[in-house]
Amino acid sequence: MKVRKIAESNRTKWLMFGRDPDKPEKIIDTNQYLVVVGDRAILLDPGGIELFAPMLASVLQHVSIDMITDLFASHQDPDIISSLGLWDKAIPTSRLHAPWLWEGFIRHFGMKNIEYVSLPDKGGEIDMGTASLQIIPAHYLHSSGNFHVYDPTTKVLMSGDIGAALEHGDVPLEVDDFESHIPKMEGFHRRWMPSNRAKNDWIKRARELNIEIMAPQHGRLFTGDNITKFLDWFEELEVGTAIPS
Repeated sequence: MKVRKIAESNRTKWLMFGRDPDKPEKIIDTNQYLVVVGDRAILLDPGGIELFAPMLASVLQHVSIDMITDLFASHQDPDIISSLGLWDKAIPTSRLHAPWLWEGFIRHFGMKNIEYVSLPDKGGEIDMGTASLQIIPAHYLHSSGNFHVYDPTTKVLMSGDIGAALEHGDVPLEVDDFESHIPKMEGFHRRWMPSNRAKNDWIKRARELNIEIMAPQHGRLFTGDNITKFLDWFEELEVGTAIPS
């Protein structure tokens, strides 16, 4: 599993995990993120059960196990959090921050020790001691209870499935040519994002943030002008295409 530092400030450091060449072929590629804040760390969308072993091994190269005090799950999908039962044994005194809507479902992945911290629909903050991460509502994109994470110190927005591209192989870390990247993400966004109203509400929220890196759960990072290009493109995109007009 590849690990890359994507951002660092005087308070927080972001590491991205993924592009694992040894993962089973038919398992979709995912990005996992670790945010280190002083002597604490939080895992964002820590991944599926099939990735737990390489994910844990990679994480422990950068932080000790007792530093991982928190987990975050943007929604309930198995590629997001089905590894929970194993993390529950590895870091039993930690907390999982996840939508209130999905608690009864997420617990099916196994959760006897970790504390479930329910996130209200309006979002909020995760206090990590010397810094706080903002929880940004992204409901219905694509899950009915869904959140993103924004770090005002590094200006990183972890955007979940928004911005996702389904690519294979050793692709670049960042989007270089936005126009050529559109075909890699257009079908996914048209089908998996069900609501134009919800989409436009999220875009309004995103435009109010000072974003330097947009980090989705699948595919490449967006930086610089490509963030604005993505927001403009997404705003014009008709979604929910499985329902005939």
